Amino acid sequence: MTYKALYRKWRPKIFEDVVGQQHVVKTLKNQMRDEKISHAYLFSGTRGTGKTSTAKIFARAINCNNPIDNNPCNECAICTGILSESIMDVMEIDAASNNGVDHIREIRENVKYPPSRGRYKVYIVDEVHMLSTGAFNALLKTLEEPPSHVIFILATTEPHKLPATILSRCQRFDFKPVKTKEIFSHILSICDSMEIKYEEKALWVIAANGRGSIRDSLSILEQCISFTQGELLYDKVADTMGLISDELLHQLIQAIGEKEPSQALTHIQKVVMEGKDVQLFIKDLIKHLRILLMEKMKIQLEDLYRGDDVSLHHIAKEEKLFKEGELIKIIQDLSEAEGKMKYATQPQIILEVTIAKISKKGFNSSVEELEDRIQQLESLIKGKNIAIAAETPLIKDTGNLDGHYQIKSKEESNYHKKFIEEDQTKKSAKETVKKPEKAADFNVIKDNWDEVLEALKKNKKAQIKAFLMEGHLVGVKDGNLIIGFKEGYGFHREALDKEATKEYIASVIYKVTGESIRLKVVMDGDAISQVQEDEAINILREKVPENILEIIEE
Repeated sequence: MTYKALYRKWRPKIFEDVVGQQHVVKTLKNQMRDEKISHAYLFSGTRGTGKTSTAKIFARAINCNNPIDNNPCNECAICTGILSESIMDVMEIDAASNNGVDHIREIRENVKYPPSRGRYKVYIVDEVHMLSTGAFNALLKTLEEPPSHVIFILATTEPHKLPATILSRCQRFDFKPVKTKEIFSHILSICDSMEIKYEEKALWVIAANGRGSIRDSLSILEQCISFTQGELLYDKVADTMGLISDELLHQLIQAIGEKEPSQALTHIQKVVMEGKDVQLFIKDLIKHLRILLMEKMKIQLEDLYRGDDVSLHHIAKEEKLFKEGELIKIIQDLSEAEGKMKYATQPQIILEVTIAKISKKGFNSSVEELEDRIQQLESLIKGKNIAIAAETPLIKDTGNLDGHYQIKSKEESNYHKKFIEEDQTKKSAKETVKKPEKAADFNVIKDNWDEVLEALKKNKKAQIKAFLMEGHLVGVKDGNLIIGFKEGYGFHREALDKEATKEYIASVIYKVTGESIRLKVVMDGDAISQVQEDEAINILREKVPENILEIIEE
């Protein structure tokens, strides 16, 4: 007899053999017991969770001559015929290769004929999401009102790709990813049946790397059995799967926790020299750090193997090296690096840079880290001749870091005071310098305004020119060129009323006219009031002698 792969050899024969899908099994058995079998089912879920196997068991059970507790007997003529595929009452169709309208039309023609030997004719359509739009449309009517002897079972890993018209005509069953603990128990019983020696830790690693898929786990198991020649030891299994050894992983985590970047990068070099895949390595590292975070937060993990006291001791030791906030930040940075590595030509460099970053002192800038650093500073200054002048509290509450301390030695206090006074004097001097030395000539600017707009256009500032063209020159007041805008052009005024934009326009005006001036953009109502005020002041200056007139600006 030809060799069969493990996942085919150990394919479930009855409902109780299906691992981790009790909610589906119970519902189907109850429907058979109550004789309320639907005409169409949709089995959805990730790969290797038992969709097709459950469909085949169900097809045999509803046709079996001698069902046992709503399970197929697998011994009668119909069950053996379906298992050997010699009876055409149960047909498995691969929608990935039979996805055209013609294939569905052929099914529509065949459903008219009654089953040859069983009670029902069952069509199992695998990967149904691969059907074309035309094929789905051709299937609709048959799926909605099939003959009483026909049952459709559709299986897919991507139910979101199915039209809503198909989904509404089926009873949907979602197959969940199988828990690591359940996969571990399953492959352990297989190894016992095959009389294969094993370490439980090795089987746990195989189950964990199946990522919720029974088929994937059995494929890994089969590969490891071939490599280890029937003796499944942890080190050999890890080597077969290309995993990093626990010892090297623990050393790297310790180097990161103790903030030793050179030591951490040395361990990365060991990983590379062993020929390990850096992308697989960063996945393992993130997974291990997640375990530390969950242990730190006192959350019980189902996918953590607790039968190895050495590993548990390492985890307990490592989680003390980190705070929760720090672990979260490290996991975030490594996850971002993992995403970048997928598309990088040199993923090793991205890994090394990220490891150097997270293992550097002062990497974490969380509140906890800042509080630790403040405590260190306070312990350093205790007993020394240093005065601490608190302008505002350092931490007003646990979530606020707006306050700050000003730390000065007694000898330096007078110097700091003098420095602040000099700095304020310089600032006031700068403000005085900024004021223009002479009043700008408004007529010169007005006469050359078209040249100013043309210069803006030549400098590729056509948008600024367009906004200015909607305004008009009002006059000059206190060294400010006032540009007014009519009602309804508030957007243009707001666009120009930015310091960078006004400074740029002023520089162009200076280049064209030689007049140094600042800009002020206003709406017409404000502009008119300012001009009228200037005119009134000018009239007063003409009529009233200078020694009597005093103008006070409020």
